[in-house]
Amino acid sequence: MRLTLAEKKKLLLEELRDEAINDENLLAVLETIPREDFIPKALRAQAYENAALPINSGQTISQPYIVAYMTQVLEVTNKHKVLEVGTGSGYQAAVLAKLCRRLFTIERHLPLLNAAEVIFKKLNLYNVTTLFGNGMKGWPEQAPFDRIMVTAASEEIPEKLLEQLKDGGIMVIPIGIQGEIQYMIRIIRNGDDYERQEMLPVKFVPLLSGIVHDS
Repeated sequence: MRLTLAEKKKLLLEELRDEAINDENLLAVLETIPREDFIPKALRAQAYENAALPINSGQTISQPYIVAYMTQVLEVTNKHKVLEVGTGSGYQAAVLAKLCRRLFTIERHLPLLNAAEVIFKKLNLYNVTTLFGNGMKGWPEQAPFDRIMVTAASEEIPEKLLEQLKDGGIMVIPIGIQGEIQYMIRIIRNGDDYERQEMLPVKFVPLLSGIVHDS
C-alpha cells in the first residue's frame, strides 16, 4: 500500500528520534513544515525520505537528519538573531525561522533565492530577511549574530564570519575539501577565543564566492 506524505513524514520523525534528535521544539517545527514545497515536483513523493535531493542551480536540499542535527547543535531559541549562509531551497531557513527571533539568510544563486522567498511568504515566515550576495562575506551591516549556520562546505572557516559572531555565540559549518572527508564543526566564541568542536562527517556542496544571476 502506498503511503501518504503525512504518513511518510510521521515515519521520518520517528527515525529522527531514533537518531538522537530529541529537541521537542525542533521536532514540532519539522512536523509543521511541508518539505515537499521545497523540492522539484517530480521528486515530491521522496520529500520525506531521509536523503539529500537535487534542486535547481546544481544544488541540493540537505538530508532531513543533517538539517535537524545542525539545528539541534546550534541551540537556537526565540531570543536569537541568526545568520544563515546558503539559503538554497529555503527549507533549512524555514526551520530556523520558526525557532529564532529573526533570521537573515544569504544566497548567491538568484533563482534559488527568488523561489525560496515565494515559499517564505506562503508559510507566513515574516521574520526572514534575504540577501542576494556572497555569503563568505557574511552580513556585516546586521552583525553581530547570536548564531550562524553555514550550509555549504568551506576548506577553512571564513574569518569574516567569525568576526560577525557575537561573544558567547555559536556557529555551525561544514569544513573540508570537496571529494575528501568533511566534518561538521561547531564553534563557540569566548571573547577573542574560538572553541572548535569537531562533530560528525558530512558531505556538502562547496561554499563559493561570487553571485549567479541565472542558473
